[in-house]
Amino acid sequence: MSDLQRLAPTDVSNSPEYSLAAYQYSLPPEKIAQTPVTPRDASRLLVVESPTTHCHQHFRDLPALLQPGDLLVLNDTRVIPARLLGYKPSGAQVEVFLLEEQGNDQWLALVRPGRRLKPGATVHFGPNPDQPDLVAQVLATDPETNGRLLKFKYSGKTPLFTLFEHLGEVPLPPYITDRAASPDQYQTVYAENPGAVAAPTAGLHFTPELLERLEERGVGRSHITLHVGVGTFRPVETDNILDHKMHGEWIDVSAETVAQIAATKARGGRVIAVGTTVVRALEGAAQEGELQPYRGKVNLFIYPGYRYRAIDGLITNFHLPGSSLLMLVSALVGRERLLELYETAIEQDYRFYSFGDAMLILPEAVQAIATGPQVP
Repeated sequence: MSDLQRLAPTDVSNSPEYSLAAYQYSLPPEKIAQTPVTPRDASRLLVVESPTTHCHQHFRDLPALLQPGDLLVLNDTRVIPARLLGYKPSGAQVEVFLLEEQGNDQWLALVRPGRRLKPGATVHFGPNPDQPDLVAQVLATDPETNGRLLKFKYSGKTPLFTLFEHLGEVPLPPYITDRAASPDQYQTVYAENPGAVAAPTAGLHFTPELLERLEERGVGRSHITLHVGVGTFRPVETDNILDHKMHGEWIDVSAETVAQIAATKARGGRVIAVGTTVVRALEGAAQEGELQPYRGKVNLFIYPGYRYRAIDGLITNFHLPGSSLLMLVSALVGRERLLELYETAIEQDYRFYSFGDAMLILPEAVQAIATGPQVP
């Protein structure tokens, strides 16, 4: 399977569903959550029960809202300390923001200031500039991101990710201006595989105790890995969303997870994705017609008209206007319906974005959409 790309309708001539302007909404700045609630599962939960009804709960109520035999699929990626401060040999400070691992100790990164960091330049990291713990050499520029391809060099047996832990810091999204939150609060409690530069935020609401209660309820749990990159949160900038070029993301959907999903569906259970990253991973791995194990990159762009193959419901946070994530959720419940729900959330003082509250879209709310005509 090669890199998987968007699925587009054949005739989209005048439909408002494909206009970027149709995915805008006005959010008062004070609705953007700056810190998470404690405990994590005390966050509010907007439950979409049907195509016309919804109710207000809390995330801790999730066991009662799901059924025995349902399956939650979570993204077990772990956010790395992707922001590094280093120095040029001249002593000038350089900020490096890691974007994506390229293999062989190479990373695509944004650098600031970057204008003078041409191929061949080096950046040193560590408290002693004369004996750096880590050195990055610029191999090439990347026109798409205006970033740099860096090759990291280090001595000793300390793994590169461990050096990142010592030298870097976990980045928070730019709309979080209050830095009171700790790095641990920007990790899910089940984070395991390092590689993300942003958190799969729908999973931030879970606590060990809540996971235990879900297990006692008979709700199963499975995992995929998708290393979230900053491209996930980049706004769509083309007036016609079909002209948007989706970024590629590395995913790992294991044979075990595929088997768990198949068994769940066979016994009549529902597959609930925890976050849009899980949606893109599972749907990306199902593009040959049915879900199958897959490791590699996908750049699947999901928008209204798409028929879901792998998932039945979704837990998700509230997303930025004009984002591909907003379009993905619109494909589940319809664009107008979703914007109405967002308006309700604003009126009811829900907290938005990464540290904000959540929405549970139950399968009963998406059946009409999910069984509609398949996008070619």
